[in-house]
Amino acid sequence: MLARTRDDAAGEAFDKVAKLMGLGYPGGPIIERLAREGNPKAVKFSLPRMGDGSADFSFSGLKTAVTKHVRETGLQPVRNEEEPSAAVKDLAASFQSVVVRSLVGTTERLAAEYPAKTLIVAGGVACNGALREAARAAAERLGMPAYFPTPHLSTDTLR
Repeated sequence: MLARTRDDAAGEAFDKVAKLMGLGYPGGPIIERLAREGNPKAVKFSLPRMGDGSADFSFSGLKTAVTKHVRETGLQPVRNEEEPSAAVKDLAASFQSVVVRSLVGTTERLAAEYPAKTLIVAGGVACNGALREAARAAAERLGMPAYFPTPHLSTDTLR
Protein backbone atom coordinates (compact mmCIF):
# COMPACT_ATOMS: atom_id res chain seq x y z
CA MET A 1 0.00 0.00 0.00
CA LEU A 2 1.41 3.35 -1.04
CA ALA A 3 -1.24 5.70 0.35
CA ARG A 4 -4.53 5.67 2.19
CA THR A 5 -7.13 8.09 3.47
CA ARG A 6 -6.48 9.04 7.09
CA ASP A 7 -9.81 10.68 7.79
CA ASP A 8 -12.83 11.25 5.54
CA ALA A 9 -12.69 9.85 2.03
CA ALA A 10 -13.09 12.27 -0.86
CA GLY A 11 -16.76 11.37 -1.28
CA GLU A 12 -17.41 12.07 2.39
CA ALA A 13 -15.77 15.48 2.00
CA PHE A 14 -18.12 16.21 -0.93
CA ASP A 15 -21.09 15.18 1.24
CA LYS A 16 -20.04 17.35 4.19
CA VAL A 17 -19.31 20.41 2.06
CA ALA A 18 -22.64 20.01 0.26
CA LYS A 19 -24.42 19.83 3.62
CA LEU A 20 -22.61 22.98 4.80
CA MET A 21 -23.76 24.77 1.64
CA GLY A 22 -27.36 23.54 2.02
CA LEU A 23 -27.20 21.44 -1.15
CA GLY A 24 -28.46 18.07 0.03
CA TYR A 25 -27.24 14.49 -0.19
CA PRO A 26 -25.38 12.90 -1.85
CA GLY A 27 -23.07 15.86 -2.24
CA GLY A 28 -20.91 14.65 -5.11
CA PRO A 29 -23.41 14.98 -7.97
CA ILE A 30 -24.75 18.30 -6.69
CA ILE A 31 -21.31 19.87 -6.29
CA GLU A 32 -20.24 18.52 -9.68
CA ARG A 33 -23.29 20.04 -11.39
CA LEU A 34 -22.78 23.44 -9.75
CA ALA A 35 -19.02 23.35 -10.37
CA ARG A 36 -19.67 23.30 -14.13
CA GLU A 37 -21.08 26.83 -13.78
CA GLY A 38 -18.49 28.10 -11.29
CA ASN A 39 -14.95 29.38 -11.43
CA PRO A 40 -12.50 26.81 -10.00
CA LYS A 41 -9.98 29.57 -9.28
CA ALA A 42 -12.40 31.86 -7.44
CA VAL A 43 -11.55 30.54 -3.97
CA LYS A 44 -7.91 29.79 -3.22
CA PHE A 45 -7.70 26.56 -1.24
CA SER A 46 -4.36 24.96 -0.40
CA LEU A 47 -3.73 21.53 -1.79
CA PRO A 48 -4.11 19.05 1.08
CA ARG A 49 -0.76 17.58 2.12
CA MET A 50 0.26 15.38 5.00
CA GLY A 51 2.60 17.02 7.50
CA ASP A 52 4.73 13.87 7.68
CA GLY A 53 5.40 13.89 3.93
CA SER A 54 3.51 10.66 3.24
CA ALA A 55 1.30 10.23 0.20
CA ASP A 56 -1.76 9.63 2.41
CA PHE A 57 -4.88 11.70 1.81
CA SER A 58 -6.59 13.93 4.35
CA PHE A 59 -9.51 16.20 3.58
CA SER A 60 -10.25 17.44 7.10
CA GLY A 61 -8.17 20.60 6.63
CA LEU A 62 -9.91 21.35 3.35
CA LYS A 63 -13.32 20.95 4.98
CA THR A 64 -12.18 23.35 7.71
CA ALA A 65 -10.99 25.81 5.04
CA VAL A 66 -14.40 25.65 3.33
CA THR A 67 -16.16 26.25 6.66
CA LYS A 68 -13.86 29.21 7.38
CA HIS A 69 -14.49 30.65 3.90
CA VAL A 70 -18.26 30.37 4.35
CA ARG A 71 -18.08 32.02 7.79
CA GLU A 72 -15.70 34.83 6.73
CA THR A 73 -17.55 35.70 3.53
CA GLY A 74 -21.04 35.38 5.00
CA LEU A 75 -21.97 32.96 2.23
CA GLN A 76 -25.52 31.83 2.86
CA PRO A 77 -26.48 28.17 2.38
CA VAL A 78 -28.94 27.43 -0.39
CA ARG A 79 -32.50 27.37 0.98
CA ASN A 80 -35.33 25.22 -0.32
CA GLU A 81 -35.36 25.13 -4.11
CA GLU A 82 -33.70 28.51 -4.74
CA GLU A 83 -31.10 28.84 -7.47
CA PRO A 84 -27.58 28.73 -5.98
CA SER A 85 -25.70 32.01 -6.18
CA ALA A 86 -22.59 32.53 -8.28
CA ALA A 87 -20.59 32.48 -5.03
CA VAL A 88 -21.94 29.01 -4.17
CA LYS A 89 -21.12 27.79 -7.68
CA ASP A 90 -17.60 29.23 -7.42
CA LEU A 91 -17.11 27.57 -4.04
CA ALA A 92 -18.31 24.24 -5.47
CA ALA A 93 -15.93 24.57 -8.43
CA SER A 94 -12.98 25.58 -6.25
CA PHE A 95 -13.58 22.77 -3.76
CA GLN A 96 -14.00 20.14 -6.49
CA SER A 97 -10.87 21.37 -8.26
CA VAL A 98 -8.64 21.01 -5.20
CA VAL A 99 -10.01 17.53 -4.39
CA VAL A 100 -9.42 16.35 -7.96
CA ARG A 101 -5.94 17.88 -8.06
CA SER A 102 -5.08 16.21 -4.76
CA LEU A 103 -6.30 12.77 -5.80
CA VAL A 104 -4.90 12.82 -9.32
CA GLY A 105 -1.65 14.61 -8.50
CA THR A 106 -0.73 12.13 -5.78
CA THR A 107 -1.81 9.18 -7.91
CA GLU A 108 0.18 10.40 -10.89
CA ARG A 109 3.29 10.99 -8.76
CA LEU A 110 3.10 7.51 -7.23
CA ALA A 111 2.35 5.84 -10.58
CA ALA A 112 5.46 7.46 -12.07
CA GLU A 113 7.60 6.52 -9.08
CA TYR A 114 6.50 2.89 -8.93
CA PRO A 115 6.10 0.48 -11.87
CA ALA A 116 2.36 1.00 -12.40
CA LYS A 117 0.83 -0.37 -15.60
CA THR A 118 -2.82 0.57 -15.14
CA LEU A 119 -4.81 3.29 -13.40
CA ILE A 120 -8.08 2.19 -11.83
CA VAL A 121 -10.33 4.80 -10.23
CA ALA A 122 -13.06 3.37 -7.99
CA GLY A 123 -15.44 4.33 -5.21
CA GLY A 124 -18.37 6.70 -5.16
CA VAL A 125 -16.33 9.70 -6.21
CA ALA A 126 -15.21 7.79 -9.33
CA CYS A 127 -18.48 8.96 -10.88
CA ASN A 128 -17.25 12.58 -10.84
CA GLY A 129 -16.69 13.80 -14.39
CA ALA A 130 -13.87 16.20 -13.49
CA LEU A 131 -12.02 13.40 -11.68
CA ARG A 132 -12.50 11.05 -14.64
CA GLU A 133 -11.22 13.65 -17.09
CA ALA A 134 -8.17 14.49 -14.96
CA ALA A 135 -7.39 10.81 -14.31
CA ARG A 136 -7.67 9.99 -18.03
CA ALA A 137 -5.27 12.83 -18.84
CA ALA A 138 -2.83 11.64 -16.15
CA ALA A 139 -2.98 8.06 -17.45
CA GLU A 140 -2.31 9.32 -20.96
CA ARG A 141 0.73 11.29 -19.77
CA LEU A 142 1.94 8.14 -18.00
CA GLY A 143 1.30 5.94 -21.05
CA MET A 144 -1.16 3.61 -19.36
CA PRO A 145 -4.85 2.80 -19.61
CA ALA A 146 -7.35 4.17 -17.10
CA TYR A 147 -10.43 2.25 -16.00
CA PHE A 148 -13.55 3.44 -14.19
CA PRO A 149 -16.73 1.72 -13.01
CA THR A 150 -19.86 2.55 -14.97
CA PRO A 151 -21.76 5.43 -13.33
CA HIS A 152 -24.57 3.22 -12.07
CA LEU A 153 -22.02 1.18 -10.10
CA SER A 154 -20.69 4.30 -8.36
CA THR A 155 -22.44 5.34 -5.18
CA ASP A 156 -22.58 9.06 -5.96
CA THR A 157 -25.14 8.81 -8.74
CA LEU A 158 -28.45 10.60 -8.37
CA ARG A 159 -31.35 8.24 -8.46
